[in-house]
Amino acid sequence: MISASFLAIKDNIKENINKLDKTTIDLLHVDIMDGIFVKNKTWDIKEITNLLENTNKPKDIHLMVSDVRKYVNDFKTLQPEYITFHYEAIEDVEDMIKYIKSLNIKVGLSIKPNTEVSLIKPYLKDLDLVLIMSVEPGEGGQKFINSSTQKIDELHTIRKDNNYHYAIEVDGGINDVTIKECVNADILVVGSFITNGNYQEQIDKIRG
Repeated sequence: MISASFLAIKDNIKENINKLDKTTIDLLHVDIMDGIFVKNKTWDIKEITNLLENTNKPKDIHLMVSDVRKYVNDFKTLQPEYITFHYEAIEDVEDMIKYIKSLNIKVGLSIKPNTEVSLIKPYLKDLDLVLIMSVEPGEGGQKFINSSTQKIDELHTIRKDNNYHYAIEVDGGINDVTIKECVNADILVVGSFITNGNYQEQIDKIRG
């Protein structure tokens, strides 16, 4: 599956999000940054509601924020498919997983490039999605970190061995070359590779 990020779109954002929404992508990836957990800041709920008002694709919300509960409460109004938060941002991971599930939203947990899969093992049985950051979170257009492949494969093995049900998502530096490193991933977050060219043509290249 392709979850398309519009983070790299700088001009006519609303119009171009609508154009992206009409392609064959599976999900719209919504990158929310607070300027605290990561240095960049993106949209608040009012702005994002306006930007997405005419879109139909399911929303895949990635919270790169410190105050996770506040942002979950804001963004639940979009009725997204997934809300993913960062393991590194919160003390009581289990409590937040339960809270998001209680809203009838699928819950994802993300880890930065330097965070080991072993640290999130206790939570895997309860997750709908695990998001591997294959770049440092906070900016689009970075290069894919090769060690991410081992994490994808490790999560794939754990899932198979334990009959878990989470989807494996990868975010950062995905293009028609690095996709070959992600064979065991279920969802690929693709941003600038799509939005810097003809959207549908680039999507077709990714799907190969």
